[in-house]
Amino acid sequence: MSRYRGPRLKKIRRLGALPGLTSKQLPVGSEQSRSSEKREKREKREKSYYSIRLEEKQKLRFHYGLPERQLLKYVRIAGKAKGSTGQVLLQLLEMRLDNILFRLGMAVTIPQARQLVNHRHVLVNGRIVNIPSYRCKPEDIITAKDEQKSRTLIQNSLQSAPREKLPTHLTLDPSQYKGLVNQIIDSQWVGLKIKELLVVEYYSRQTKT
Repeated sequence: MSRYRGPRLKKIRRLGALPGLTSKQLPVGSEQSRSSEKREKREKREKSYYSIRLEEKQKLRFHYGLPERQLLKYVRIAGKAKGSTGQVLLQLLEMRLDNILFRLGMAVTIPQARQLVNHRHVLVNGRIVNIPSYRCKPEDIITAKDEQKSRTLIQNSLQSAPREKLPTHLTLDPSQYKGLVNQIIDSQWVGLKIKELLVVEYYSRQTKT
């Protein structure tokens, strides 16, 4: 299954806020918002446990913008690592280069961050990295390429991105278009409200093969 390229408001009506997918929100008190709330209350009474796990998995997939196969791959990697599979899974996703750019505010959404990386606007430790899934490590330095177009794109994002408290594992120097990875992310700073254990349970049969 490929990455989702359809209407983004449709997904947040169904799954709730997905800041990595879109910065848009349903207007409070709008007809869409009210109908979404009514449907959510009705579905809470009707949902099976499988449906609940599926919904959490979908939240994770659409927020981080991953194809189904790639998300399953991350779940399998997390399952082989030491520690809680769910926590390791979130760390793997949060330390992706496209997500780091998003959390720094150098891109407004993760799809936009992925485009910056694909178009070679981003350097990691002084070298161009054009792989959005690149796994960032502590002490990695992320900067805009030293070209006007690259800096303008990132500056526009820094000015328009929602101003939120920067996670403790990151440091940003906006005047230099530079971010620093201080450490592996702590679970309390994950950028999505998610019940990761339900995601692991959803994939449990597939990870045993």
